Amino acid sequence: MRILVAGAGIGGLNAALSLHAAGFSDVTVVEAAREIQQVGVGLNLPPHAVRELSELGLAAALERQGHATHELAYHDANGTLIWAEPRGERAGYRWPQYSIHRGRLQQLLLAAVRDRLGPNAVVTGQRVTALRPQHGSGVEVTTLDAHSGARCRHEADLVVGADGIRSAVRTASLGAVPLATNGWTMYRGAARGAAFRGGHCMVIVGDEHRRAVVYPIDANTLNWLIVRPQPGAPAGEPDLGNWNRAIAPEDVARWVADWRFPWLDIPALVRASEQAWEYPMADIDPQPRWTAEGVALLGDAAHAMYPFGSNGASQAIIDGRVLAQELARHASVGDALQAYEARRRPSVSEVQLANRRQAGDVMARVSAMARARDHGGAAAELQQIERRYKELAGFDIDTLNERPSFSVPGWTPPPEDAGATSTPA
Repeated sequence: MRILVAGAGIGGLNAALSLHAAGFSDVTVVEAAREIQQVGVGLNLPPHAVRELSELGLAAALERQGHATHELAYHDANGTLIWAEPRGERAGYRWPQYSIHRGRLQQLLLAAVRDRLGPNAVVTGQRVTALRPQHGSGVEVTTLDAHSGARCRHEADLVVGADGIRSAVRTASLGAVPLATNGWTMYRGAARGAAFRGGHCMVIVGDEHRRAVVYPIDANTLNWLIVRPQPGAPAGEPDLGNWNRAIAPEDVARWVADWRFPWLDIPALVRASEQAWEYPMADIDPQPRWTAEGVALLGDAAHAMYPFGSNGASQAIIDGRVLAQELARHASVGDALQAYEARRRPSVSEVQLANRRQAGDVMARVSAMARARDHGGAAAELQQIERRYKELAGFDIDTLNERPSFSVPGWTPPPEDAGATSTPA
């Protein structure tokens, strides 16, 4: 089977590795960017994501490149602890939780794809512009070559759209989907910073008006993000969904100037960053379909969601694993896509909606309790929210530890591969 994956982000590269592990060797990844660079800042990989990457043979690489997260702690806007819980193996999972630089994870996956599928498995500078089903015999894909300006044609039995929130594959196969916004903007960066709460803690500070999340991505670097409402950002704003809009760190620091705590000076951390980025937050409504004839969407192309709960990349990783498993189980592509969508779309749609609630009414209820000095009530509310969210997203401890693997029987991951040891240019 000829498979073309559009997008060499985390979702697309993981899908390529998953397809290879499921027995599909003719897999090509096309990426619109001319060069895959280590861009972005940190992200979290909870145990349900780490399990999938570990079962692809990347556990040792993650242990070297990532930073273990042992605790999640919520603090109110005054810096007072509301509630904390253990994370990863310390919570009873069979797999750890890691924080890692997004670009570092992408390069780790890229190296593994090139090692397992061949050095030419990922083709850069190829932007998908059109799809044409071939009436039961696959899909013709047209790409625009960023280097020459020429249009190229590719034949595939299956096209996997992993090309992000503004997915060209989604538009070409299922039609245009408007982006939605809650009017909040996220600001992100990273800087050298001293360890706090033992050096392996993710801390969330704030209320429904301002919120900061800080966590280490290595022994010397703290990743930070700050969110605040910014009314007047229309859904049609060109930068919705754009992670790469730069802003001066000083401009961000002034919005949290009062968040200096004995255990963490947040404005000083922001000012110490060499660069910061602002992201007008966006998602899409849950979609009625993720698949079309010879086409499957995954990750943000299928279910872009607000970045709460450390679940955007995690759900994309699971998408790729389930898609590969269903393709290996079914004789026809159509039956496999139908099964994939039935397993993934309903539950992930609920996660999308839950992430919208996290940004609004959830934090308002918790913060109102904290302001009333009812930290016990706020802690109980947070515990209940976290429990329900984990169950919804499929990573409550018992479910994750006990469910069968998504791996296809008979495949054995390499003991140590290029994805675990090399850093490609």
